[in-house]
Amino acid sequence: MKKVFLLLLIISTTSFAQKKVNNFKYVIVPNKFDFVNSNDKYQTSSLTKFLFNKNGFTAFLSDEALPEDVAGNRCLALTGTVKDDSGMFTTKSIVELRDCYNNIIYTSKVGKSKEKEYKKAYHEAIRNAFKSVQALKYKYIPSKKNIVVNEKEDVAIVLETPKVINKTSAKIKEVKNDVFKTLYAQSIINGFQLINTKPEVVFQILKTNVKDVFIINDKNGLMYKNGNDWIAEYFKGDKRVLENYQIKF
Repeated sequence: MKKVFLLLLIISTTSFAQKKVNNFKYVIVPNKFDFVNSNDKYQTSSLTKFLFNKNGFTAFLSDEALPEDVAGNRCLALTGTVKDDSGMFTTKSIVELRDCYNNIIYTSKVGKSKEKEYKKAYHEAIRNAFKSVQALKYKYIPSKKNIVVNEKEDVAIVLETPKVINKTSAKIKEVKNDVFKTLYAQSIINGFQLINTKPEVVFQILKTNVKDVFIINDKNGLMYKNGNDWIAEYFKGDKRVLENYQIKF
């Protein structure tokens, strides 16, 4: 009886994770994982990207040119990382998927290797961890909850944004500020505070696993880089605010 219950629990958990993962269009893989000291050392990042693509995902390294839709809306993408949980004699790797708010969406089973040479060990452990990713049978399915209305054309378009507005509710209003203001970054725990010339704190931004993407603390939004500029995108009531900044780090 216990075995049957455990089997049903595993099936239920896998099904739930699959549904959540399927709602994201892309995976962005960091160039450098925490357990190595240089970009793509032992080809850990490039292997991870390859394995995501092999299992049906559309994956990019974080320094690659991204499709236009995800470049303007990083919440379409998950961040795919590998965590190291190695012991003295066994290399252990765990594949982790996080959303744009750094919430864990999926964690794989532990992949193990007893190889002594680092590259072989990491490759074997990562490949073994991806066996449970393969079991998800990923297929992109836009979430119905993320259908919002284009105000100008009055038609439904698909956006993976934190704010959910359906066609029967009030239309989303967008406020854009095309005037570029300069902010100055000061380091804080897990990110930066951005101050103006008065000086006063305009934003506190928190680091994510995606290059040049930060969570705006206490706001429903993100700060991300677009070319040489930075965009603050957040919701204020029922309005989506887009503000342009130059940030001096």
